[in-house]
Amino acid sequence: MKVSPTPTVYLQLRSRIRLPIDQTVKLGDVAFIICDPEWEKPLRSLALAHPKDRDGNRLLMDLIQIIPKIREMIPNVQIEPMGNHHTLVELVGPSVKPSWFWFPLVWLLLFFGSALTIMNFHADVNMLEVHIRIVEMVTGHRDENPYLFQIAYSLGIGFGMTVFFNHIFKKKWNEEPTPLEVEMYLYQENLDQFVVAEEYRKMKTFENSAEAENMNSRGKL
Repeated sequence: MKVSPTPTVYLQLRSRIRLPIDQTVKLGDVAFIICDPEWEKPLRSLALAHPKDRDGNRLLMDLIQIIPKIREMIPNVQIEPMGNHHTLVELVGPSVKPSWFWFPLVWLLLFFGSALTIMNFHADVNMLEVHIRIVEMVTGHRDENPYLFQIAYSLGIGFGMTVFFNHIFKKKWNEEPTPLEVEMYLYQENLDQFVVAEEYRKMKTFENSAEAENMNSRGKL
């Protein structure tokens, strides 16, 4: 097969990936690649980084690091980057089995915490008097303990929360994202931006310290 003298490689970096902590980061892991068929397999298996202890549980792969490695493999390559210019690699350790001790403890904490929050809100706005007044307006009789209305109201809160969050256990009513999923997505986006900024800062600090060591070594010579 005849190899093109100036092959073109199109790269689109993924925004975020998860890899085992002891696995070598390869180009095929962090990017979508479009190129000549003869270069596709070598590029996908191109090693970019070997995670070290100082990297922690996150590693940032930038185009500035990736392009020189591709040029080492294909000297005359023309690289066309698209989309993101960096990929955040989350290094994952061995999976930990869920603890049956913590699960009921956290469940009880969330249950009673939510119940107390709702009860405190109702106490602040005097919800009992509101229910009594509503029942009196509908029936014409004042009932100091409108249990039937309160039971229906309590069931309505649960049903309303289920419809609002579009989720019951593992089942969703439709394909639309729930408000909680949207908030978690926005939180993850902000977290990733912060981590990327921190990783760039660490890289800059490491480069500055390396340059300082080189200058000191030259001065001693």
